[in-house]
Amino acid sequence: MLEQTLIFQKALEAVEALDPEAQAMLVDIIQKRLKRQRRDNLLTQIVQAENDYAQGNIRRGSVADLIAELDE
Repeated sequence: MLEQTLIFQKALEAVEALDPEAQAMLVDIIQKRLKRQRRDNLLTQIVQAENDYAQGNIRRGSVADLIAELDE
C-alpha cells in the first residue's frame, strides 16, 4: 500500500509540473481510456452471457420462480 501511495504521489507531482492545458488534455485522455476499458469489459461480459445462453447455462423465469427453485 505504501509503495502504491508513493507511485501515486510521484504521478501527481509529474502532472502538477505540466501546464494547465496539458493537465486538461491528460484528464481527457484518462477519461477516454477508462470509458474504453468499461466498454471492453461490458463487451466481454456480453460475449460470456451469449456463450452461456448458447450452452443452455441460463435459466429463465421470474424472481418468484427462482426463489421457489432455491427453496426446493
